[in-house]
Amino acid sequence: QGTLVESGGGEVQAGGSLRLSCRASERTFPSSAMAWFRQAPGKDREFVAGISWNSASTYYDDSVEGRFTISRNNARNMVYLQMNNLQPSDTAVYYCNLLQYGDNWYAIRPYDDWGQGTQVTVST
Repeated sequence: QGTLVESGGGEVQAGGSLRLSCRASERTFPSSAMAWFRQAPGKDREFVAGISWNSASTYYDDSVEGRFTISRNNARNMVYLQMNNLQPSDTAVYYCNLLQYGDNWYAIRPYDDWGQGTQVTVST
């Protein structure tokens, strides 16, 4: 079983930017679609952005489209989330995970194991 380690969170003012990083130790990382999810206090975890194994396909939730960019480096087993124009509604713990059904954006399903996440707090 591999591990997922997220980093790069912090506190910023509205309109600011952050870049999240995720290191995955899974052997299957280079051939796996990856995604970022987030969980705000009192809410369910939700999908934010996904990327295919070869970066050819990306998909974003409407709430972050045009502001966030997902990318990956397979040689380093890393996936990133560049977040611009952050808003208070983006405040959450952010997690990365592999996707069970690859880049089938109609069936986004992460695996059951999660990392510790990284906290993003956006103030007004």
